[in-house]
Amino acid sequence: MRQSYTFYGVLLYVGATIFVLYMAIANPSQSVWNGLFWVIQLFVCINAVAKSFLQESRGRMLYYQSLVNAQSFVLAKLLFNSLLMLLMTGVSLFLFMLFFGNPLLRTMPFVGVALLGGWSLSLVFSFLAAIAAKAQQNAAIMAILGFPLIIPQLLMLMQVSNAFFTSQPVPIGTTVILLGVIDLFVIVLATILFPFLWKD
Repeated sequence: MRQSYTFYGVLLYVGATIFVLYMAIANPSQSVWNGLFWVIQLFVCINAVAKSFLQESRGRMLYYQSLVNAQSFVLAKLLFNSLLMLLMTGVSLFLFMLFFGNPLLRTMPFVGVALLGGWSLSLVFSFLAAIAAKAQQNAAIMAILGFPLIIPQLLMLMQVSNAFFTSQPVPIGTTVILLGVIDLFVIVLATILFPFLWKD
């Protein structure tokens, strides 16, 4: 709530970007619809979640350090960023269906995968933002570390979500479980490694 302008700025970014896409591509094909949705999710996550650590000044971080331990702080950041990204995913999906229609044949499974994907992106970028906040070249570190990790994840999400545009049953359980395992791995890794950054 202290930085509510950031929240409204991200909402404006989501709405304006999707509206511009609607003006440029009124009736996208199913594959273009799917690809655009996940690209929007990526850039929304970068704007909303990745700045969570980068906006904190050194003095405020010292203040936080006097209040809580490192594990509690990083878990709180992961939780907040996860909730924020889940909300932005829901808003993006609503606007996509409002402007571009709903080409999905199985909407509810797609909504579940979209929320899982938004959560996954938020966890990865939150962890990377914690690392980049300790470096001087923050934006460069985010790009160097982030995209090699995110691109395989995005490819998996797009492949899974492509299955919901057809009525053919496609086994997606293994991919969903793999994404869940990756998310848990990021949480455990952040809990273990962040205390070392916290002491710096």
